[in-house]
Amino acid sequence: MSIQIAPSILSADFVNLERELQAISTADLVHVDVMDHHFVPNLTLGEPIVKRICEVSPIPVDAHLMIEDPDRWAPEFAKAGAASVTFHMGAAHAPVRLARQLHDMGVKACFAVRPAEPVEPIFDILDEFDMILIMTVEPGFGGQKFLDNQMNKVRRLRDEITRRGLSTKIQVDGGVSPSTAHIVAAAGADVLVAGSAVYGAENPAEAIASIREEAEKAFRA
Repeated sequence: MSIQIAPSILSADFVNLERELQAISTADLVHVDVMDHHFVPNLTLGEPIVKRICEVSPIPVDAHLMIEDPDRWAPEFAKAGAASVTFHMGAAHAPVRLARQLHDMGVKACFAVRPAEPVEPIFDILDEFDMILIMTVEPGFGGQKFLDNQMNKVRRLRDEITRRGLSTKIQVDGGVSPSTAHIVAAAGADVLVAGSAVYGAENPAEAIASIREEAEKAFRA
């Protein structure tokens, strides 16, 4: 199974987003954090900007909704052109219904789990989702320190996916860099979100390649 790298534009230069998107064209996805200053204590991008990002991005857009009422708003980001839409445990009132709605729109449905939340409650509905996002930092701000205690959660999730023969991917977001990529991949994650490690590098393409190489060497299927 190949590793996917999804740079987060939360660490990009927002004044030059099109240029910043081109700089990560060797990645697999672009991770776009949408925050509403209610679900998390930060405010970022809304649907009109995400729509424009989708129009100019050289790679598919993975919209991570850290917002209240994703049942109402997630379909709008699907309409905007996102290839996958992630919403949070505890924010969605009807997660299965929302996942099926996104699938009907031709968009991948993903579920996010914060550091303090257990992963086991989603096991019964795991087959409804294309990807599970395990947060290895508290959501809201980039550049936080990697929480390695979340790897046990990744391992349990990988065990369940393997046991049931599912194709669900495991995404890890927070503190991913060339020095931590092998840790998350060895635990079973196959989609790695990296923000400052990519956009803070002198050469983003080289940083992407380095993260991918370290992860592929360590990946636990």
